[in-house]
Amino acid sequence: MKAPIPVRLPLVLACVFSYLSLPTPSFALFEFIFGKKDGKVAPMASERETQEAAASVILAEARLAQNAGKTGKAQNLYQALVKKYPFTPSAAEAALQNALIIRHTGRMDDAFEALQSFLNDYRDSPRFNEAIEKQFELAEEAKGGRKQRGLLLVAMKMNSSDIIEFYDRIIRNAPFGKYAPLAQFSIAEIQQDLNEKDKAVAAYQRVVENYPGTSQAAEAQFRIGSISNIAAQRSEDASNLLAARDALRTYIASNPGGERKQETEMILSQVNTAEANQSLTVAKFYKRMGKTRAAAIYLNEALKYGSAEVSAEARTLLAELAAEDPDGVAEAQKNPGQDYTALSAQNLKSRSDYVGPLAPDLARLSQKPKMRTGDDGFMPIPLQEPTLPLRPGATTPGAGSLLPPVPETEKPALLPVPPTPGGGTLPVPQPPAAVKPAS
Repeated sequence: MKAPIPVRLPLVLACVFSYLSLPTPSFALFEFIFGKKDGKVAPMASERETQEAAASVILAEARLAQNAGKTGKAQNLYQALVKKYPFTPSAAEAALQNALIIRHTGRMDDAFEALQSFLNDYRDSPRFNEAIEKQFELAEEAKGGRKQRGLLLVAMKMNSSDIIEFYDRIIRNAPFGKYAPLAQFSIAEIQQDLNEKDKAVAAYQRVVENYPGTSQAAEAQFRIGSISNIAAQRSEDASNLLAARDALRTYIASNPGGERKQETEMILSQVNTAEANQSLTVAKFYKRMGKTRAAAIYLNEALKYGSAEVSAEARTLLAELAAEDPDGVAEAQKNPGQDYTALSAQNLKSRSDYVGPLAPDLARLSQKPKMRTGDDGFMPIPLQEPTLPLRPGATTPGAGSLLPPVPETEKPALLPVPPTPGGGTLPVPQPPAAVKPAS
């Protein structure tokens, strides 16, 4: 049974003073006084050398057992070393070797967790990147539906959510490391294989935004356009066509010599054809409804992106609209460069309505004012009271007034003046005279 706190407090304080008075503080006494944090307490500098010497002996014995094929004994020694001397460099090596042994036994989840424990406890280890690489290899094996058992690859099956969690933890372990863009790209591929269009596009977009300049970012940009194109073919949602065209144009602009350029141009042509056909159908609907301006806008879109046949039909319909309602067609053609895409994707100088730089009058606003050099009839501005707006129903303000008068309807009612006993009115009260101080 523990003693009450008031009884134990003097004992603890006495132990602290005894600990501080020692020439070489004892690690065991420190552990007794302050306890442990998750079962581990950092030793003093003098004890670290002693612990490392003992740990290196255990590490050497474990390596001999591992080289002799006695993996069970080696694993027990590695685990005992990590538990007994967790703050030594030998413990970091033992933790990694223990994870590698588990990896070769085929227990994929256990191996990943063992590597994660090494990464959590020994982030300053020179073998940190190697552990990240091993985690990525495990995730790739799980994604491919196989696992390594000895020197063989055995078929296996893991839930997609568990595999995505593997990749997520790799990214969190080293957000800007070598394997982070690869892991994020693999997440997007898994969601694409699951036909989760929105999640896949968002995952590919994170590759583009977080890891620009990488080969994964370029491929992710192409995948966004390809996925949106497939979605557009399966539905009549015009937003998919716009997303596909923007993504494909961005890929061509950012990767002019990319491996996917020819394929991108082919898909972009398909997108333009699909959008032109869709625009022609919408234009015919608005033409039947008698909405000339809307029909003309969509016919212009069909002319811009359509094939020869679609363009010819759109041109014929546009001529018919112009004969029926020339003003409506003219109104629709005021913005010929409008194609409902981002402004950054347009070359403004190539537009027919581009008017060039600022006019001279506007350009003069950016010039510095010039000093006056002679008498050019400059006169000072006369001081004149400005004409202020009046309230409705108010009269003209009096001379010298800066405020408009209050209308009669808004003036406060005056209280009646009571009559005096002798007639007349009450005298106006005068302010009291100043009181002179007594001498």
